[in-house]
Amino acid sequence: MKKIAIAACTLSSAIVSAQAPIGLPKAPPTVDQILSLKRVGSPAISPDGRRVAYTVRETNWDDNEYETEVWLADATGGTPRQLTNARKSSRAPAWSPDGSRLAFLSDRTDKTQIYVINPSGGEADAVTSVEDGVNSFEWAPDSKRIAYTATEAKSAALKEREKKYGEFKVVEHDYRMSQLFAVDLATRKTQALASGAFTVGSFAWSPDGSRIAFDHRVNPSPGFGGSADISVVTVADGSVRKLVTQDGPDTHPVWSPDGSRIAFETTMASPDYFYSNGRIATVASNGGVPTVITDAFDEDASVVGWRQNGLFFAASQKTYAYLYRIDPNTKAIAKVTPADGSVGSSFSVSADGSKVAFLDSNTQAMAEVEVAATSALSPNYSATSGFTAPAKLTDMNAQTTNWTTSTLEVVSWKSQDGATIEGVLHKPIDFSPSRMYPLLVVIHGGPTGVSRAIPFTSTIYPIDVWVPRGVLVLEPNYRGSAGYGEKFRALNVRNLGVGDAWDVLSGIDSLIAKGIVDPSRVGAMGWSQGGYISAFLATHDAGRFKAISVGAGISDWMTYYVNTDITPFTRQYLKGTPWADPEVYAKTSPITYIKQAKTPTLIQHGAADERVPLPNAFELYRGLLDNNVPSKLIVYEGFGGIGHGPSKPKSNRATMDHNLDWFDQYMFPSSTKTSNGQK
Repeated sequence: MKKIAIAACTLSSAIVSAQAPIGLPKAPPTVDQILSLKRVGSPAISPDGRRVAYTVRETNWDDNEYETEVWLADATGGTPRQLTNARKSSRAPAWSPDGSRLAFLSDRTDKTQIYVINPSGGEADAVTSVEDGVNSFEWAPDSKRIAYTATEAKSAALKEREKKYGEFKVVEHDYRMSQLFAVDLATRKTQALASGAFTVGSFAWSPDGSRIAFDHRVNPSPGFGGSADISVVTVADGSVRKLVTQDGPDTHPVWSPDGSRIAFETTMASPDYFYSNGRIATVASNGGVPTVITDAFDEDASVVGWRQNGLFFAASQKTYAYLYRIDPNTKAIAKVTPADGSVGSSFSVSADGSKVAFLDSNTQAMAEVEVAATSALSPNYSATSGFTAPAKLTDMNAQTTNWTTSTLEVVSWKSQDGATIEGVLHKPIDFSPSRMYPLLVVIHGGPTGVSRAIPFTSTIYPIDVWVPRGVLVLEPNYRGSAGYGEKFRALNVRNLGVGDAWDVLSGIDSLIAKGIVDPSRVGAMGWSQGGYISAFLATHDAGRFKAISVGAGISDWMTYYVNTDITPFTRQYLKGTPWADPEVYAKTSPITYIKQAKTPTLIQHGAADERVPLPNAFELYRGLLDNNVPSKLIVYEGFGGIGHGPSKPKSNRATMDHNLDWFDQYMFPSSTKTSNGQK
């Protein structure tokens, strides 16, 4: 098997490049500087809690790629070191249960494969050579095997068809499924474990290594996510037994430490799974009726891990996010994170549950890798029990030391129907409450996304370029946003656009009422669902805005319904099809109000967008032009994945610069361009 040499570098060179020069005067960041920030991710704590592997993402402008490498730090502090240093990216580090090795994914040979390395350094060994690459993996408890998923190879029939006719696709028929395999690290023998008329998602080994629980759905299309069930395969003979077969989605199985139960994420057969609470349930591993254990918790709960001291899960709470622990028997829940006002994510818990590594960010700092002991956890699951003081293992925020930044605060207001709405307000460092500022409203996607008070997170809209110029930016968490409970997420059912506009406009009005916003200089923008809301404002409430930018937005719900890859989304939110209820589709569609449009509107869209396909952009663009509204449509090539947003540095630069240009033209005509600091 081919081996790749890996440099076990120290942090010294990386720390120098991550720090700002000392003694320089502070200046606002440029677009390129924001996009060039090194960012950490994927912390993985060793089984004994003594070390943490994580990734650092850097920007490769020459190859137009974001590239990640694996780093390693002692949990007690000290100087981290870079563990991988190959072409392209190395990501998703995971410790062997015995702590002797790290596995990770890398596309250094173009197709993503699994590699294993000694954490002390040396050579990384390529474990797989799968034709179309590996999707995900997990170590076996004995540290001798790794299970993984990979997309099935093209069948002989498909190859023959392409040879005869060329390439074509029969919609909702020509699927290639993700299958489950296990590889023996000593012999490199691969065993097929689960394949058939289904595609495998997440999976987990039983504590004794004899079985694997996995979720699967009828095909890989996102529109069929509701079909996800859970089954168990016996590794010795490949026999598969169904475990959870209720209406889905039922996903992400994890085993109890003794192997007697399996916890999983579920909406418990809710037909409205796009906005219902995601719950955690348990079921006997040999079969039985699932029992929900998080009914008392009013938010989506995501399983982190099941340890002897409890089942850990992560969840949002308004603009923040925390780690929680639940007793699966009593259903008592305790918040574990150190303090309110933090945004924790990517939690990784040691084998005995005594330590946790995670990403932590707040209003003053983008994400850093931290580690903390859970020894302060209350054995009786008091409402709040916490970490010992976390130790910060990275210092990525040193990169922004000499930047003029902004202050962020969470604000709230009442919407038209009395609903309480929150948002994140970005203010210049020298903000004065006695001055009126121009306001830009940046609207998140989803609708079950959420805006958080964290600096330097926007890579489509140049928020951190605008604010130092003397601009206020408001990011509203309109109805339907995550973090505010199930009832709040359902407030825009059959009310999309209409209720969302109430929330945005009332937020603007609340700032105008405080005397800090100039009502004649207000702009709005957003991507995906945020683009849809921006389009709705452009046609329904055009008189309120000086300029608008619509990113990958929906202009007509019927056009969206017949083109998108997630048609159940529309049926669940609008409670019908366009043929059954054309009135609600018309009421909530921006194109219905096109004759009222007058605000200069920029439209940005990916050429191959599967989520909000391109006809939505052309429909809005043609409608605006026919009604003599100043408009520009920019179609971007090369967005990755489903094509729904920029995924490479230069496409991020393009979307940010184009927004700068548009709002400079219509709101700030004397401003300068800032992608490279030039006018």
